[in-house]
Amino acid sequence: MTKRDKLSTEPYKGVRDFYPQDQFIQRYMFEHMERVCELFGYEEYNASVLEPAELYRSKTSEEIVSHQTYTFIDRGDREVTLRPELTPTFARMVAAKQREIPFPARWYSIANCFRYEGTQKGRLREFWQLNADLVGAEGVEADAEIIAMAHATLRSMGAEERDFEIRVSDRRVLDAVYHSVGIAKEYAAEVTRLLDRRAKVEDFEKQLTDLIRHEEKAVELVAELERTTSTAYLEELRITLEHMGVGNLIVDTTITRGFDYYTGMVFEVFDTHESNKRSIAGGGRYDNLLTLFGGEPVPAVGFAMGDVTTRDFLEAHALLPEYAPATEVMVCIVEDEAKSHAMRLAQDLRREDVTVAINFSGKRIGDQIRQADKMKVPFVIAVGSKERLEGRYTIKNLSTGAEITLPADRIAEHLFSSLG
Repeated sequence: MTKRDKLSTEPYKGVRDFYPQDQFIQRYMFEHMERVCELFGYEEYNASVLEPAELYRSKTSEEIVSHQTYTFIDRGDREVTLRPELTPTFARMVAAKQREIPFPARWYSIANCFRYEGTQKGRLREFWQLNADLVGAEGVEADAEIIAMAHATLRSMGAEERDFEIRVSDRRVLDAVYHSVGIAKEYAAEVTRLLDRRAKVEDFEKQLTDLIRHEEKAVELVAELERTTSTAYLEELRITLEHMGVGNLIVDTTITRGFDYYTGMVFEVFDTHESNKRSIAGGGRYDNLLTLFGGEPVPAVGFAMGDVTTRDFLEAHALLPEYAPATEVMVCIVEDEAKSHAMRLAQDLRREDVTVAINFSGKRIGDQIRQADKMKVPFVIAVGSKERLEGRYTIKNLSTGAEITLPADRIAEHLFSSLG
């Protein structure tokens, strides 16, 4: 391969490489998401990233399948899609074992998803997304639980309520407005998706008029939505959430969510920071999705929170965690003769659950310590002839410069107490 033919080091457009510092933040977010879900009694599940394309064409939206998915024909002449979201997969899995699953069921997953669309801040072609769903429970308490989980997830990562707001509405409000204005059913899904993009569309009213082919109805629809400020159900939801410690809920009937399958409450969580005023998470109720698979209607409600928008949120509010490597101590080898002894010491420490890296570079001890410091490894132990003979080792704390000399069987205890 010539110099001119060398391969690019850039990743595919719209995806990311996760170097250790990036993966550290990713794991931090996932661990908080997982912990909150489990605190609410949710069980983890997973599924393949590949699904039949018809799963999304049936209920998500034709636009998403045709223009925003990675869809291809496999070698068996089947149309396959890399999942753009997880809710249809969740519904398929529940429908497959509907008679065996004890309801209400609480499931969660942090799934890898793909959408073929233009990349911008907060939106990439590959992303990970927390999905948490409660199936088999209807009513305001179930809706409130899902919203409270989204709230708790951000709070667990250090956010204050003033850092985000939860905007909630109800698809039944939209249905009622469509009926009163006289929007034909065949236009309803497209109108809902247009309303979902309203803040991003410059000529919204023109597009709405073109879509429903009736200027007066378009004007009346917008006016009717603006007049509808709340409902008895949404006010009951607000009170229920206040009992759960959620105090930043706003009723906003302009919130619609773009997917066709929502049937009731819908909500979005918005960042309030000036530099990042956008949706971080969202969800709602979808009581009819399981009927696509021939099952009985089952009440269901859920939400999703993406890793890209969550990281942007943490960054905007200076909440990103400080990187800390998995390695707790680096064993530095002073001379070749000490290698086997250093390896035995490292193995002994690993048996006591200490994470240990050995520096085999052969460089001077000062260079080895500087490498450990650059890697942010908190402790180093140098092993040479003196340590081999005496069986005592000097543990150096690289952040404070403090040193202590101990026998091998007391090293792990000292490290655990120092690391807290």
